[in-house]
Amino acid sequence: MTRRSCALYAVGIICAHLLVIGIGLMVAQVFRTIMHNRLKKEIVLVEGSRVFESWKTPPPPVYMEYFFFNVTNVKEFLNGAKPEVRQVGPYAYREYRYKDNVSMVEDGKMVSGYNTKSFVFLRERSVGDPTVDNITTVNIPAWAVMNKVKDSYFKATMMSVWMTSVGSDPFTTRTVDELLWGYEDPLLSRLARTQPDLEKIFGLMYKKNGSNDGEFVYHTGQENYLDYGRVVTWQGQSQLTFWTSNQSNSINGSDGSAFHPLLEKNERLYIFTPDLCRSIYMEFEKDVEVKGIPAYRFTPPRSVLASKEENPANEGFCVSPKECLGTGLLKVSPCRKGAPVVASFPHFYLAESKFVNAIGGMSPERTHHQTFLDLNPTTGVIVRASKRAQINILLSRIGGMPRTRHLNDTIFPVMFINESVVIDDASAARVQKLLLIVTLVSNFPLFIVGLGGIMLVVFIILLIRARKQKNEVKRIVFTKPLYATSTEDDTSYVPVNSKEKDDPQNGTYIGLTPKVDAQA
Repeated sequence: MTRRSCALYAVGIICAHLLVIGIGLMVAQVFRTIMHNRLKKEIVLVEGSRVFESWKTPPPPVYMEYFFFNVTNVKEFLNGAKPEVRQVGPYAYREYRYKDNVSMVEDGKMVSGYNTKSFVFLRERSVGDPTVDNITTVNIPAWAVMNKVKDSYFKATMMSVWMTSVGSDPFTTRTVDELLWGYEDPLLSRLARTQPDLEKIFGLMYKKNGSNDGEFVYHTGQENYLDYGRVVTWQGQSQLTFWTSNQSNSINGSDGSAFHPLLEKNERLYIFTPDLCRSIYMEFEKDVEVKGIPAYRFTPPRSVLASKEENPANEGFCVSPKECLGTGLLKVSPCRKGAPVVASFPHFYLAESKFVNAIGGMSPERTHHQTFLDLNPTTGVIVRASKRAQINILLSRIGGMPRTRHLNDTIFPVMFINESVVIDDASAARVQKLLLIVTLVSNFPLFIVGLGGIMLVVFIILLIRARKQKNEVKRIVFTKPLYATSTEDDTSYVPVNSKEKDDPQNGTYIGLTPKVDAQA
């Protein structure tokens, strides 16, 4: 066997092995499984893990924007006209959030902590000065008190007199700062004289700057990666008590700050939000990309706040038949001390058109009013998110309250928030590096198959060249004896005549004649 033949056989054997091994690894997804198992072990809420510190103190900046609805025709509305509002905002704040008093529980299987938030005003991102700008809106403390006495005509009449004496009207004009962070309400101050436990200060964000929503206990994800960040208990409870069914009172999903790795498009993500006193869910909408990082966009579908007729599972959120207001709304009175507070998406996005048409100035748009989460499916990291929710007050005619006699039931918008975050550049670079490693390792069998393909091409080229060279050798070997026989065997040197011996030149009489058999 020649050296060239040995090289040919070696290339063929290597090619076959590379292709078989590479295709086998691809089919079995060995390297992909190895990387996924590695991610499941590293993305857990324990000390020293890849994500623990960023979970406690998220590095990306979070911004909270407040938009108010300024009422422009209060007198006309109280006399039966359609209310007209004008959106004013944003008033932007940098939101600083971190997990406080973090400790491991249940032998490290769970972790507890408090979600502390604080806010700092950002003038450059705002439309005005919150300490100066005035907003005319619903007098929420007054309507909360009126709602308490609406079932008793006598109490309602007495309350009407009290409200008149302290100058408390159905609508009020306050600065943005007062509406957000609190002011002393005259009606609440009067009632506090007889009810010492009653808070005299009212504000939409009162006592929420530098505070928390209570203790959360989370799964670490060590036992099952799908449980990563899932809420076990809130304020010591594994089940809520606000609603009328076990399903509605269930605490499902995470708190919105952490999601398990290896997300699938067909799964439903649950988020427990104390602001709504319930869990909501999101579903896959589309693929997006943020700072070069691929992501799945999840959004809450219409069914989350659908009526019980559209979604029977929501019947548990109706404390009474009257409190099932329709698609797009959720009355959260049970967890707001009985106040007639109604939650919705901004501008009644995804709600029934009758709620939009009842208020002048409403213009729901998907781009500006949709809540969404953009999550990297491999790591579960939030690369972009926007939480948008609107606070409304249910206004209605109350017997014994003369100033409400011309009112019909109206879901009146007060304010909506836009809490947003985009991954910072440093965090994005780390995620991209991790994704590159995962991609390279997971696709390593492709490199093997590619190398095997290259070797296959080389093998074919060598095989063709070897075949050509072999044919050349055969042609030379078989054609050379043919010519030699015709020149040597078929001719001989003989003298032409007898003069040859006598002629010293011997050149003029030389000739070639056929060889003759001597015996013939």
